Amino acid sequence: MASRTMQINYKISLCAVLILYTPVFVSFGQQTRFPWPEGKQVAISLTFDDGRISQVEGGTALLDQFDVKGTFYVVPLAVEKKLEGWKDAVAKGHEIGNHSLTHPCTGNFPWSRNNALENYSIDQMRLQLIEANNQIQKLLGVECRVFAYPCGQTFVGRGKETKSYVPVIAELFESGRGWLDEGPNDPEFCDFAQLTGVESDGKDFEQILPLIESAKENGQWLVLAGHEMSESGAQTTRLSMLKKLLEYAQDPAHGIWIAPVGTVAKYIKEQRKF
Repeated sequence: MASRTMQINYKISLCAVLILYTPVFVSFGQQTRFPWPEGKQVAISLTFDDGRISQVEGGTALLDQFDVKGTFYVVPLAVEKKLEGWKDAVAKGHEIGNHSLTHPCTGNFPWSRNNALENYSIDQMRLQLIEANNQIQKLLGVECRVFAYPCGQTFVGRGKETKSYVPVIAELFESGRGWLDEGPNDPEFCDFAQLTGVESDGKDFEQILPLIESAKENGQWLVLAGHEMSESGAQTTRLSMLKKLLEYAQDPAHGIWIAPVGTVAKYIKEQRKF
């Protein structure tokens, strides 16, 4: 009898432990949506890489027409080529981010062979990012708090010596954005050092709209990533597409909040505290 009682007590104790430590995925009613500002249903950030001349020759002017601020991840040498244009972009409230000093990517790209990530160490990458910040500060008077991985690649070294430099980004910046990712960010889960960036280059608005609608359905944060801001050419986010997107977003019925990466990230972090 005592043995039988001990078995029952053991089973009860085991069940209690399993209940205590097993994640519960039961949903009671509709899932609570992330509380975007002013009842918005989705956040969008418009981001552009490299500090291309077209960005300040026509791109920022279009954004200014709609009073929308973009995030521009720049390389110092590119900023120097159109310095006054970049100073004006800063004055208009656009966000400037770090895109490294020399844009290192895998040496599998012939143009990056002499600047290959495979030949970098973590310490060398950290120094490169710090120096890029210093030069951007001198050129534009801004402290970069956001970063985009050149080519979307997050490693240094090769083989068994390969290391991720994501921790360095988490140390130096408030966020790090990828490239050629497949979906938006979940504000309640995303790693700010590894934000997804969905390509906007070469797409019509009709191709972007389903991405927006899908993100809205799930209350997510869609970070669009592009390069040139013009109408044609390789790696170009078309101004005509952007114009349609901005017009669509201005309709309050669509529930869209467009803001720079740093602004959205800060808002999400504040909401997560609760």
